[in-house]
Amino acid sequence: MKRLQTLMISLFSAFFLISAAHAEGMTHKIAVHVNQNDKKVMNMALNNVQNLTKYYTSKGDKVIVEVVAYGPGLHMLRSDTSPVKDRIETMSLAMPTLKFSACGNTHRKMTKKSGKKVPLISEASKVPSGVVRLIGLQEQGYSYIKP
Repeated sequence: MKRLQTLMISLFSAFFLISAAHAEGMTHKIAVHVNQNDKKVMNMALNNVQNLTKYYTSKGDKVIVEVVAYGPGLHMLRSDTSPVKDRIETMSLAMPTLKFSACGNTHRKMTKKSGKKVPLISEASKVPSGVVRLIGLQEQGYSYIKP
C-alpha cells in the first residue's frame, strides 16, 4: 500500500511539473547552418526561420534562433554581396530572438584574399569559428537545421 501511495505521489508530481512547464510554454532553440553562396539556400534558411517561429509562437512557445554562416555562406552576411540583406534586416526587427553569427575564420580569409576589410551587415556578430559555434550551440541543446 505504501508503495502504491509513493507511486501515486510521484505520478501526480510529474504530471504537475509537466503541466506547469507546458502552461508557461516551451522554449525552442534552433541553430541554422548556412555554408553555401546560393540565394536559394539563403532564402530557404530564412523561410525555415520564419515558418518555425510562426508555428511555435502560435502555440505560445518561445523561439530562439541563431543562423551561423561560414565558408561561401558568409556572403549571406556580407553587406557588399548579400542577396538577402534587406530580408535579414526586416526579420531582425520583427524577431528580437533571431541572431546571425559570421565565422571569424572565413571573414579573415576573405579579407586577406580581397586585400581589404570585408564588410558585414549590422545584424551579424562575428564568432571565432562558425563550426565551433554550431558545435557549442548543439551542446547547449539547440536543434540543428541545414537547409
